[in-house]
Amino acid sequence: MATLQLSITLAMFFLQLLSGAHSSTFSIVNKCSYTVWPGVLSGAGTPQISPTGFALQPGQSTSIPVPTSWSGRIWGRTLCTEDSSGKFSCLTGDCGSSTLECSGGAIPPATLAEFTLNGAGGMDFFDVSLVDGYNLPMMISPQGGTGANCTSAGCAADLNGDCPMELKVVDGSEGVACKSACDAFGDPQYCCSGAYATPNTCNPSTYSQFFKTACPTAYSYAYDDGTSTFTCAGADYVITFCPSPSTSVKSSDPMAVDISSTGSQPTSSAFIGGAITTTLAVLWQLRHLF
Repeated sequence: MATLQLSITLAMFFLQLLSGAHSSTFSIVNKCSYTVWPGVLSGAGTPQISPTGFALQPGQSTSIPVPTSWSGRIWGRTLCTEDSSGKFSCLTGDCGSSTLECSGGAIPPATLAEFTLNGAGGMDFFDVSLVDGYNLPMMISPQGGTGANCTSAGCAADLNGDCPMELKVVDGSEGVACKSACDAFGDPQYCCSGAYATPNTCNPSTYSQFFKTACPTAYSYAYDDGTSTFTCAGADYVITFCPSPSTSVKSSDPMAVDISSTGSQPTSSAFIGGAITTTLAVLWQLRHLF
């Protein structure tokens, strides 16, 4: 029996080598001056990552082993609180679960890191999207990968202060997020829907150009593919909140939940319930995001 199990394991290992599949590690870093509560959403039919929500104090980081062919999104929630009944909520990036962990995606506006690993041609596809709006700076930096377009991407700028008033989300007098024009107005020309549902009919708007000028490597509207999608082979990824340290009023929010109120601090060992084995990773295939 032991010999049979060893043979199966070796066969699966060589299958992975032949397929060129690579299991990545995500390092998530909080360089903001305030707590960020990352959320994770795995694409339909893709292996799930657990937990789907946690807290990162200023300066804290954690690492996540990501299954082969994983597809999904990662974002940061801010200004989160827990009320007397235990209901957890966030002013920006909330996922509507009422708990620390998420069971769905981010409620706009939110800056999104999007991935499809080991997709077409064995390449990883990744981007930082502002299509659903913006709530904090975020960058994706590949580590050790190869490819002509294997480079850092995202939005290092803090846009909340300069956000157009008609898009701005405020907490008191402080801008804490910036809506997309689609979210703010629901107009098909901004949403790339209806008669504007093709690359030929949906063009950049003055609002999307606000995002693009500040963050030239981030998605600014639905068909902003040419300058916003990046590819690597065999890379690990560092996802950084506030790559240029931010000193927002959010850092001094007296109602922010301390990490200790929602469990122990996440580390690369405590945070993941266990590594996903190479053998199982070989069997997971997903070619598109959502």
